[in-house]
Amino acid sequence: MEPTGFPSAYEPPKPPRQPTPLAKRIIPPNPLQSLVVVGGFVALLFVIEALDTALGHTLDMHGIWPRDMDEWDGILWAPLLHVGWDHVTANAVPFLVLGFLATAGGMSQFLGVTAIIWLFSGVGTFLIGQPGVHLGASGVVFGFLTFLLVRGLFVRSLPQIVIAVAVFAVYGSVLWGVLPTQSGISWEGHLSGGVGGIVAAWLVGRSFKQTTARPALPG
Repeated sequence: MEPTGFPSAYEPPKPPRQPTPLAKRIIPPNPLQSLVVVGGFVALLFVIEALDTALGHTLDMHGIWPRDMDEWDGILWAPLLHVGWDHVTANAVPFLVLGFLATAGGMSQFLGVTAIIWLFSGVGTFLIGQPGVHLGASGVVFGFLTFLLVRGLFVRSLPQIVIAVAVFAVYGSVLWGVLPTQSGISWEGHLSGGVGGIVAAWLVGRSFKQTTARPALPG
């Protein structure tokens, strides 16, 4: 029994710390899995380019041909195809870095974000692209970039905003690629992918708000 007048030395256990919601994470919940998935996709790009080279670059004809309804399926294949090794190498590093950061919300969210960006980039290029075949993963890379730049604003996450500033410092200059300033570059794909990244970030933020506002129902 404690002496009268003296406070007890017992302190109740602190409640367990709540885990950071996936929408606000800056590091993937399973970094190794993220690295395997994103790195595996980048490796696939090199395998496809090797196959394309062996076939005399005939696969390049399956990219996006704007407004040609007989070639609409290029929307699906274009990000997998590249015009030579320099092209695929130029896209590989930013895809690996930005794609890895984009998996912070978990693999399910990442796949959804990638699908939205992929379709926005492809459909946008199909509708507004200049004549000629469009191909390459740069539209998806631009989508990852804009997604990372604005997701912190939609979910109100200061750490994600800090990461966005760092990403912008490294890759911000490539945003000029959304302007028609250089011939032979699919700025339409860059612009459309960038819009897709913003839409994906908005949907992530909307989903997060709906989840946190959802009332708990008694069992």
